Amino acid sequence: MTVAGAEPEDGGARGGDTPGDATESAENAGDAEDAEDAENIALRMERLILGADRQYTPFQAARAAGVPMELASRFWRAMGFPDIGQARVLTEADVLALRRLAGLVEAGLLSESMAIQVARSTGQTTARLADWQIDSFLEGLTEPPEPGMTRTEVAYPLVELLLPELEEFLIYVWRRQLAAATGRVVQAQDDAEMVDRRLAVGFADLVGFTRLTRRLEEEQLGELVEAFETTAADLVAARGGRLIKTLGDEVLFAADDAGTAADIGLRLVETLGDDPMMPELRVGIAFGTVTTRMGDVFGNTVNLASRLTSIAPKDMVLVDGAMREELTSAGLAPQSEKAADTGGPRAAAYRFALQPLYQRPVRGLGIIEPWLLTRRG
Repeated sequence: MTVAGAEPEDGGARGGDTPGDATESAENAGDAEDAEDAENIALRMERLILGADRQYTPFQAARAAGVPMELASRFWRAMGFPDIGQARVLTEADVLALRRLAGLVEAGLLSESMAIQVARSTGQTTARLADWQIDSFLEGLTEPPEPGMTRTEVAYPLVELLLPELEEFLIYVWRRQLAAATGRVVQAQDDAEMVDRRLAVGFADLVGFTRLTRRLEEEQLGELVEAFETTAADLVAARGGRLIKTLGDEVLFAADDAGTAADIGLRLVETLGDDPMMPELRVGIAFGTVTTRMGDVFGNTVNLASRLTSIAPKDMVLVDGAMREELTSAGLAPQSEKAADTGGPRAAAYRFALQPLYQRPVRGLGIIEPWLLTRRG
């Protein structure tokens, strides 16, 4: 009998020769092989997507592009990539991208700060797109069709087929969006309006979302958020607005005129209200001057729209006084319900009704008078 903790008798297994140690050693060797295989597969996939082998360290890439190392590092970080020391991981495409961006600065077409903004805005937008394509799109397509097949064995030929098509589609959509954005700038009344513009800005917020996160499974919650964002994006685009960003349980949209924004807000409530699986919705819309930066909007008008959303009744739309003035001056809503009840040639043209609610103080914005927006008829 062997006492626990005692050395085994002669002839027994010792130290690394025990069966347990041998098994552990074999498992470690197997893990190392798996890690090496995964790294090789990752490199093959990277080579396929980038179209080039790793060749340069950051210093070598900057020198080949004729760009100062400090500027090259700023470009790299702005695109959303971590510092990599002097590892040899960059390709000829990285050199070409540095050379092009620096060339725009040298030619005077972009300032250095603007070039950094170009890198940052492009990096942020495409990072989210890439994450979505891998998480939702590619993951679903690469489910192994047969037992024993790995996802990677399916993914490589699929990416090889899809990559050129998706690249062409991305460029097409970008050109379409660029044309639309350029059109809005050209139609601006003056140079100041290109940056500080008067827009209708709205938030739509799911009620009780925090409680839902505790009650629903992760997959169910993801499906609900995706349904909300998809429905909101489609409605905003179809009515002529622009989806600025989504925040899980909230979307931010903008429109050039009050009538479009009012229609979007009401359609969001009406459409999502018909879905029994969707929580109630609150919408707040404000009209005024906003500052636009990198596709986002900022300023007191945006803050006011957010505050209106937080105090809106469930499945209702609140607007501020400036939004009301825009709707009434455009003949889309009456100055008062009494004026609308008197009839007249314009009465039939009113699309919206506005009901004043109690004035209330809002932190940082003073006293506001919210208006409840509904449809007429």
